[in-house]
Amino acid sequence: MNRIVSLILALAATVLPALSATTPTKAPEVCFEETVYDFGTIKESDGWIEHEFQFTNIGTAPLAIVTVSASCGCTKPEFPHKPVAAGKSGKIKIRFTPEGLKGAFTRTAKVRTNIKGKKGNVILTIKGTVIPK
Repeated sequence: MNRIVSLILALAATVLPALSATTPTKAPEVCFEETVYDFGTIKESDGWIEHEFQFTNIGTAPLAIVTVSASCGCTKPEFPHKPVAAGKSGKIKIRFTPEGLKGAFTRTAKVRTNIKGKKGNVILTIKGTVIPK
């Protein structure tokens, strides 16, 4: 009886790790169409302008945009608060006001997702040149 139990335990110890190694893990993965957008030359008097950064969840689990934080108060991000299913797309809108600025500008927005590790953070950049009033 002890030999049978020992044999079963030995078999389980070799088979179970092999089975778990072949089971694919589900995880989200994000792919942006672009991460930098150049507005070109804009007028300060034009007021708020915006650009939408399109992305797709190319992973196998829902993608959550946890937060999007802007580098300054002149930049306002808008993002989906519900998870994006695997294979589906979404957008992050970045609004910018050139008020009080002149010359070249570069602003960023840090996107934090539920993806583990460094791949879970993406930097979106907008840039251009402001012609003052």
